[in-house]
Amino acid sequence: MNTNIKKENYLEHPFHMVGPSPWPFVAATGAFTTTTGGVMYMHNYQNGGFTLLLGTFLILFTMGTWWRDVVRESTYEGEHTTYVQNGLRMGMILFIVSEVMFFFAFFWAFFHSSIAPTVEIGSVWPPKGIETLDAWSIPLCGTLVLLYSGVSCTACHHAIVAGNRFESITRLIHVVTMGLTFTFFQLFEYMNAPFSISDGIYGSTFYMATGFHGFHVIIGTIFLMVCLYRLYKQHFTRTHHIGFESAAWYWHFVDVVWLFLFVVIYWWGGV
Repeated sequence: MNTNIKKENYLEHPFHMVGPSPWPFVAATGAFTTTTGGVMYMHNYQNGGFTLLLGTFLILFTMGTWWRDVVRESTYEGEHTTYVQNGLRMGMILFIVSEVMFFFAFFWAFFHSSIAPTVEIGSVWPPKGIETLDAWSIPLCGTLVLLYSGVSCTACHHAIVAGNRFESITRLIHVVTMGLTFTFFQLFEYMNAPFSISDGIYGSTFYMATGFHGFHVIIGTIFLMVCLYRLYKQHFTRTHHIGFESAAWYWHFVDVVWLFLFVVIYWWGGV
C-alpha cells in the first residue's frame, strides 16, 4: 500500500523526494566534535587531539557514505531526472560563487598590504628582509601543468558526450596525474621557500592564498579520482554525467584562481 502511494506521488512531479537518512545527524555530530576537539587541542586539554581526529573521521566517513547514496540514487535508482540535475548544477554554481568570495578576501588582504605598504614594513613591497620566489621557475611549471590539465579536462568532457569511453578515461588519467604533479611542485616549493608563514604580512598572505589553493587542488584531484572510478564503472552516459560536470567546473575554477595567484602574488607581488 505504501509503495503504491509513493509511486503515485512520484508520477505527479519530476523531483526527487529524499527518504529518511542518518547522515545529516552524523555530519552535525562530526562537525560539533571537530570544533570541540580543535578548541580542546589548541588549549592543551586532555584528549583534545583524539577528539579532533574523531570528529574529522566522522566528517570524512559521512562524506563518503552520503555521496555513495547520492551516486546510487542517480545511477541505479534513476532518481535524478532532468529537473533534479538542473538543481544540482545550480547548487554547484552557487558553491563555486561562495568559493570565489572566499579567495576574494585573500586577494583583498594582499592588495591592501602591497599597494600601500606601511612604515612598519619599510614602506616597500615586498617588505624589507623578504626574499621572494622566482615566478619563472616552479610557479611557471605549476601554471603550465594546470593549463594542460584544464585542456585535458575539457577534452574528457567532449569524449564523454561523444561516447568515446577509452579517450575519456585516458584524458581523465592525464588530469589526475597533472593534479598530483602540481601538488608535488607546491610541496617542493614550500620546503625550499626562504620565508615562512610567520614572516610578517607577506608570509601570512602568501601562504594563506597559495596554501588554500593547494588544498583545493587536492580536493579537486580526489573529486576527479572518484569520477575516474565511476567512468571506469560506466556510471556516466552521454546525456547524464552531472557528477563529472561538477568536478570539471570545480577544476576549471581552481585553474582560474591559480592564474590570478601567479600574476598577482608571484609575478606582480614579487617584483
